[in-house]
Amino acid sequence: MAQVNVNDIDLKEFNKVLTSCKGDVFMVTKEGDRLNLKSKLCQLIGFTNLIEGGHIANATLECTDPEDHVRLLRFGLFHPHEE
Repeated sequence: MAQVNVNDIDLKEFNKVLTSCKGDVFMVTKEGDRLNLKSKLCQLIGFTNLIEGGHIANATLECTDPEDHVRLLRFGLFHPHEE
């Protein structure tokens, strides 16, 4: 599976991108757990893991669909979190 690293992201915009993904998108935690972000429950858990000390931390994502990989890469490059 293709991996994408994202950091310092706008969660609202990130959620929109996740909704548009065709395949499964997994967040891989530091412990090695894989959370399917197509599930709203896993999104809550995953987004909680993203926020560390009031800042949005780094995340590793895995995509089952190559188009989703490109979509998430573009998001990471062109939609950084704005303060």
